[in-house]
Amino acid sequence: MVTCDSAPADLLLVDDDPAFGRVLATALGRRGFRVTLAASVAEARTLLPTLAVTHAVLDLRLPDGSGLDLIPLLRERDPHTRVVMLSGYASIPTAIDAIKLGATYYLAKPVDADAVVRAFDSGNNAPPAPAPAPAEPPSVRRVEWEHIQRVLKDCDGNISAAARALRMHRRTLQRKLGKRSGSL
Repeated sequence: MVTCDSAPADLLLVDDDPAFGRVLATALGRRGFRVTLAASVAEARTLLPTLAVTHAVLDLRLPDGSGLDLIPLLRERDPHTRVVMLSGYASIPTAIDAIKLGATYYLAKPVDADAVVRAFDSGNNAPPAPAPAPAEPPSVRRVEWEHIQRVLKDCDGNISAAARALRMHRRTLQRKLGKRSGSL
């Protein structure tokens, strides 16, 4: 955790939602971070050479790609950079991908600055304790959503190929993907 007596940590926040980005940047700034805000993968790539990033908060879905694309760049520059992935479409497969690429933690939106700081701190000494098992199994809609996400990833994002693999009409798959996972 960033303390008042230490130098501010440089944090790159990449999120395409301007209101959410500004609010989170302000809140993290109050917690001792020097925040640089970017709204796309391209903007983040342009900013990276000018920054000494020690922490990053990356949105999964961005207009020109994925925050996952930035993790290797951040790790290449400094393997100790703490990276927290955010997603409004959280799923187990994308969380696994983020952690495999080197993210410190993966959080589902909506999220507040305290949760982000706790996630950064979880990477200090040991991996975070696993979350307790849910009292109830996930809903069928949730399991379906996660399966669709895994198949779509395996098909490199090709909706037609994923629809064939799922034995589903392409438009049906597009409709399912258009719905928010928060309703699961």
